[in-house]
Amino acid sequence: MRTIVDLPEEQIAGLADLCQQERISRAEAVRRAVADYLKARHTTERGSFFGMWRNRGIDGVDYQRTLRDEWR
Repeated sequence: MRTIVDLPEEQIAGLADLCQQERISRAEAVRRAVADYLKARHTTERGSFFGMWRNRGIDGVDYQRTLRDEWR
């Protein structure tokens, strides 16, 4: 899919230098930049929950067992 993006001159010049060094097209450089940005910013479902019990002072499995003991 094509997308039009307006960039300031200094970013275009920097992008041109990078593309020449990497021997890639401008489109490829932008695709890589967007992929890196999304990877850094976008949390997966697992990533948003991973470690949530770290500072609670109780093991998550022990807490789960305590709750399930209430069902008996």
